Parts: sequence; structure tokens; C-alpha cells
Amino acid sequence: MLIRNKLDKSFGPAGSMAGSILFFAGLIVVFTSLLSGSFLILLGAFTGFSSTGTIIDTEKRRIRFLNNFFGIIPAGKWLPIEDSMKLGLKESNLTWTSYSKGNRALDIKNGDYRVVLYDEENHEIMEVSKSDTPESASARMEKISDKTGIALI
Repeated sequence: MLIRNKLDKSFGPAGSMAGSILFFAGLIVVFTSLLSGSFLILLGAFTGFSSTGTIIDTEKRRIRFLNNFFGIIPAGKWLPIEDSMKLGLKESNLTWTSYSKGNRALDIKNGDYRVVLYDEENHEIMEVSKSDTPESASARMEKISDKTGIALI
């Protein structure tokens, strides 16, 4: 069974919104200028729809961190799950900063809780999933542990 988890947008909330605007502007411009419209569509689709995530294959005991280019093309390497690996919780406080033409900063803060995969020496390997509350993150961590056999910290 495959467990899919979506983590973040690759370019943050501001980059994702700007990419979506470029994509839809390219859809309009493509009727007047094919080359310019195609460029805007490609650039907007890449920045607006690219994201990160993970896939856990419980039957083959492996995990994969993904970069989903254009939102549909997954790229990542499978990592076999070893018996010495552990799962733990981590609070994440991401801040996405974008600057206007007047050099004013727009900070968007995003706080959540992440299930993290650790190796035998408690070094972080990758983030597996995210949740809004510590209770839901703990429940998700226990579910992943039950399905894969990974120990908890």
C-alpha cells in the first residue's frame, strides 16, 4: 500500500501565487503571441504548481522524498527502510519572505508539526508528513509506524 503525503509548495505561498498568475496570464497571451504565451505558461506552471512530498511503500518497506515538478512530474530516490530507523515529531516554524519593488519585506509565517525520519544515530533523514496540531501529527506518526514497522522515539 502506498501512503502519499504532501508537504510544501516549492516556492512558498507568494511564489506559488505569482506562478499561478503567470500561468493564467500566459493562457490569455497565447492567443496573441504563441512564443510569449508558451513561455509564461511554462514558467507559471513550474513556479505555481511545483511542490514537495513523500511516498511510503509499506509492502516493499521503502520511502521516497519527492519534488513534484509542474505538480505532476515526480522526481526522487527510493530509500529502503531499515530496522534501525526511527520516527519522531518536530515543530516547524517556516517563514517565507518576499520583497516588493520598494524593498519592503512580506513575511508569511507557517507553523506546523512534522513527522521526521531519523537514522540510528538520531540524525534527521527526511520529513515524512505534516499536520496542524501535535495530536494529529502523533496519530499520523503512530499510523505510519504500525504500517511500516519503524520504531518511535
